[in-house]
Amino acid sequence: MAFDFLVPVEDRVLAHTELLPPQALGRHIYPHTKKEGLPVLANATIAILGVKESRNAFEKKTEKLDVSAIRIQLYKLLLGNWDSTIVDMGDIEEGETVDDTYFVVKEIVAGLLEENIIPVILGATQDITYPAYRAFDGIKDMVNLVAIDSRFDFGMEDELISSHSYMSKIITDKPNNLFNFSNLGYQSYFNAQEEKDLMDRLFFDAYRLGELINDISLAEPVLRNAHMVSLDTRSIKSSEIGVSPNFSPNGFDGREICAIARYAGLSDKVSIFGIYEMENIDQSCQLLAQIIWYFIEGVNFRIEESPYSRTDDFTKYTVPTDTEQLVYYKSHLTERWWVEVPSILTSHTKANSVALLPCTEQDYFDACNEIIPERWFKAYRKGFN
Repeated sequence: MAFDFLVPVEDRVLAHTELLPPQALGRHIYPHTKKEGLPVLANATIAILGVKESRNAFEKKTEKLDVSAIRIQLYKLLLGNWDSTIVDMGDIEEGETVDDTYFVVKEIVAGLLEENIIPVILGATQDITYPAYRAFDGIKDMVNLVAIDSRFDFGMEDELISSHSYMSKIITDKPNNLFNFSNLGYQSYFNAQEEKDLMDRLFFDAYRLGELINDISLAEPVLRNAHMVSLDTRSIKSSEIGVSPNFSPNGFDGREICAIARYAGLSDKVSIFGIYEMENIDQSCQLLAQIIWYFIEGVNFRIEESPYSRTDDFTKYTVPTDTEQLVYYKSHLTERWWVEVPSILTSHTKANSVALLPCTEQDYFDACNEIIPERWFKAYRKGFN
């Protein structure tokens, strides 16, 4: 069984936990220990999982990821007003080959998904997104992936999978379960024009860093529709996460990246949350711990709502335009918005029907002014391809 390959949480983390006050998060996490073995998964909501595989790093790693340092910073944060049960599964060490590691990641993540437990993956390199995505095989037919990344990570056609090319493998490998890919925070000078053209041809969504910094709430509807989220910490500016040649002066700041993590947690569809390309820097470990804290906070305040299930809780708006008649819904409870997209492939039936696309209030106002949102057009056209 794949769980047999998990390495327990290090003793130094457990010793540090003993010194924490009762309100600390570490006092309420059930860890995988040498003495007690794996924690009981029954009723667990979130599982922390370290993955130390780094052989496919684009920029070769000079040292192993110290997941314990991140755990220490996370464990000492104080508990929110939560009712989630959190387990720490320990770490996956490098296998004999990279494919061996990928297999173990896929099997463990799939096992957690089948138990309705959300894995929070702390990975050395972002190519771990690929085996995590493959964990949906046989569980979910159509997957929406959101990457928080300064790059699209398509790579060159003949390039072997790396932390800069894993998306090419996700797009081309069978079974092809990827329905939509969205990028949050790309920076133009890191991406070839061919990659931008490919995003357009495949009707994928991409939001520039500057666009999101001006209004971070634009990320919320994108994340509300995601099944898995892959966060490349190189999307965070170096002054926020620690000085390293692998980080850029431009990127999200700490407040923005924590807001994005909370939006990801709030999405009742997000089943996998991965954080990758971390480095062993004290400042980095602190910020990463806070990102995880905000994701857990979001999970604890999830509200499952659909305009089709409880119509009394929503207001319906019909907006006629020159070319389309758009139907919007606004939730009375959360004030979130959705728009109908006709003939889109739904994630459950793969049949042509009306589906709901999360959107913003501004999208509704734009439609009233005859401006149809680009995301709506992409979703509409994708349903016919």
